[in-house]
Amino acid sequence: MDILHFLVLPFIASLILTGIHSYLGVHVVERGVIFVDLALAQIAALGATIAIAAGMDPHGTASYWISLAFTFLGALIFSLVRSRRARIPLEAFIGITYAVASAAAIVAMSKATGETEHLKDMLVGNILAVSQRDVIKTALLYGGIGAFHYIFRHKFLSISMDPSRAEAEGVSVRLWDFLFYASFGFVVTSSVAIAGVLLVFCYLIVPSVGAMLFADRIGKRLAIGWTMGTLVSALGCYLSVAFDSPTGATIVCTFGGVLLVMYVAHVLLERVRGNRGVNLERETVTRP
Repeated sequence: MDILHFLVLPFIASLILTGIHSYLGVHVVERGVIFVDLALAQIAALGATIAIAAGMDPHGTASYWISLAFTFLGALIFSLVRSRRARIPLEAFIGITYAVASAAAIVAMSKATGETEHLKDMLVGNILAVSQRDVIKTALLYGGIGAFHYIFRHKFLSISMDPSRAEAEGVSVRLWDFLFYASFGFVVTSSVAIAGVLLVFCYLIVPSVGAMLFADRIGKRLAIGWTMGTLVSALGCYLSVAFDSPTGATIVCTFGGVLLVMYVAHVLLERVRGNRGVNLERETVTRP
C-alpha cells in the first residue's frame, strides 16, 4: 500500500503525458517527422541553458519563458521550411537543428558549470518527484492544448494526412503548421521538465507505432495508443520502485518490451489471417 500511495502522483502525470502525446504522435508519424520531438526538446534545453548562464533561476518563470521562446523559434523554422515541392526533406532540417542546438547548449553549458546538475535534471527528468502542483498545472495546460486541437482537428488532420488536398482547399498550410509546432512546443517544454527527453519521445512515438500495427483509422489508433500508454505507465512505475531503478529509463524499457510483444502478436495474427485466406481459397477451388 505504501508503494501504491507513493506512485499515485507519478501515475497521474503519466496518464496526462499519455493523453496528449499519443494524440500528437499520430500527427508526427503521419507527417514523417519522427524526431521533431527531440529537436524541439533540445531547442528548449538550449533556451534554458542560456537563461541559466545569464544567472537566472533554472526553475523560475523567466527561464521557462525563454525556453518556450526558443521552442517557438524552432516551430517557426520547421513551418517555414516545409514544402511538398522541396528537394530537401523536413527531417533533414530537423536533424541539423537538433545537432546545432545540442552543440550550442554545450557551449552555453561551459559558461554555467555550477548549474550543470539542474540541466541534467531537465534532460533526464524524474517523474517520481513530480508534485501535486506540477500535475495540476500540466493537466490545465494540456487540457487547453487538447481543446485547441479538438476545435481545429479537421485542419490539423487534413494537413497531416493529405497536405496537398488541404492546400488545394485553401487551407494556409504554413500558418497551421506553425500553430501545430507551437502547441507542440508548449507540450515538449513542460513534459521534458517532468519526464526527460527519452521518456517524452517514447510517449510520443511508441503508442502511435504500436497502434498502427492493428488499426488504420485515427479513432482506433488513439484508443489503442492511450490503452498501451496507460498500462505501460502503471507497469513501468511499479517496476522502477520494485527494483529500485531509474523511473524514466524503466518506463522506456517497458515501452520497448511491450512494443516487441505487440509486434510478435501482429505477425502471428497476420499469419493466422493468411492461413485462413489460403484455406478459404482451397475450399472454393475444390468445391464442386
